[in-house]
Amino acid sequence: MLHKGSCHCGKVAFEVEGELGGAVRCNCSICSRKGALLWAVPHQKLRMLAWGDDLGRYTFGSKAIAHRFCRTCGIHPFAEDVSEGSERSAYININCLDDIDLAIVPAIDFDGRSA
Repeated sequence: MLHKGSCHCGKVAFEVEGELGGAVRCNCSICSRKGALLWAVPHQKLRMLAWGDDLGRYTFGSKAIAHRFCRTCGIHPFAEDVSEGSERSAYININCLDDIDLAIVPAIDFDGRSA
């Protein structure tokens, strides 16, 4: 299934292909503050539709994940592995997907704070 998403103002927009079977609620210092519900997909399933100069990047700690955000509205629609290998993933914040009923998406807790 093809899902479309964006930040609040729409300057960062994307689509992602896959079946959304669940999400992860990470308690690390950034995900818990953003309130992100993350769906991991192979990076090649993420296609950017709009970003320009508006797509910011923030890394911290081990710098293994690039947390992406809109420089205009501040919303964090996804994150991605910084490696360039074939196992690279994108982590979609399902709160930024269009037409998703969050109440029916099962979420599991992940202890990213201890990882």
